[in-house]
Amino acid sequence: MSDTASRTLLPEGLRDVLPPDAGFESGVIDRLKKSFAANGYTLVKPPLIEFEETLLSGVGNSMAPRIFRMLDPMSQRTLGVRADITTQIARIAATRLASAPRPLRLMYTGQVLRVKGTQLEPERQFSQAGFELIGADTNVADAEAILMVAEALQALGVEGVSIDLGLQTLVPAILKAHPPADTEALRTALDHKDVAEIKTAGGAASELLTALVEASGSYSGAKASVAKLTLPPVAAAAWKDLIEIAEAVRAAAPNLKITVDLVENRGFEYHTGVTFSVFARGAQRELGRGGRYVLMFGAGGAEQATGATMFVDALLSVVPRGKAADSLFAPFGTSRVDIVAWQNKGWRVVAGLAKVSDDTKEAGRLGCTHVLANGAVKEISAA
Repeated sequence: MSDTASRTLLPEGLRDVLPPDAGFESGVIDRLKKSFAANGYTLVKPPLIEFEETLLSGVGNSMAPRIFRMLDPMSQRTLGVRADITTQIARIAATRLASAPRPLRLMYTGQVLRVKGTQLEPERQFSQAGFELIGADTNVADAEAILMVAEALQALGVEGVSIDLGLQTLVPAILKAHPPADTEALRTALDHKDVAEIKTAGGAASELLTALVEASGSYSGAKASVAKLTLPPVAAAAWKDLIEIAEAVRAAAPNLKITVDLVENRGFEYHTGVTFSVFARGAQRELGRGGRYVLMFGAGGAEQATGATMFVDALLSVVPRGKAADSLFAPFGTSRVDIVAWQNKGWRVVAGLAKVSDDTKEAGRLGCTHVLANGAVKEISAA
């Protein structure tokens, strides 16, 4: 079947993941979970589908255009397929784990589905793996989240990792002190780093906002540039938080590349403090993102939280693939006791299901690296 014919079997943005890619993805997710668990995070597993109003509560409000909806024949209520897992963690923390000691450390993995992809991310179904640190309102907590991501990627062998810090409260604080004539036009200009338009739409804040755009780049350069600026008190306090977090991260991981984007907002609409995006050498798009936000669910109280979500599909392109696992072909007639014995020695054993004239050729045909001959293991190339 041609690739074109094969693609017509599935809706746009959906795909089958075949061997060995499916196994590789599963292994990467397992290693991420192991890394998160080593920091005291415990796994939760929310359902794929929930009531629509639940998925859109609190931090999930921005996901409204992205979720698939359907009618539940049992309750006659509208259901939604999750487009992100963070909002489900909010529900779990606020209800099932409301009495659990804080700070609460939770991690998750799972598939999410979105109504449509983007030009850079055409996939509509993809894997997420992440963690949330709930009930800790300190810069130390934010630094922990960033360091956990960096350490997890290092454990996976990803090279050239960089963390791009952002500050969601900086621009709003400046605009509150110096209201522009056209906030919407200014926000668009800031998103596109359009200095000319910023100067036109920024009003009294244009000079300061332009300086922030020009200061964005390496952390050291941004730190020196912003030190020369006069920020409104609220913005200055937020910048001080970013400095404390960045310095804590640098002290723990001096070789980690840190950059700063002081006006970026897209994708971080519900965040309330320092945010970060994760990149790596060779990656075509960001590998993950995270940061400070207020976790809310329904009419319940609000909790400070920070965390990160890793985009596994993007991550797979930069995680080194090790040598394929050896597999042993056990010819037809090999006893189950012997097969299990070899499995217990660490072998992946493929059992022959019918007698063949040449066990070595059959082993090669089935993709095995070794064959069992007269009770001994032989490499296919040397057999």
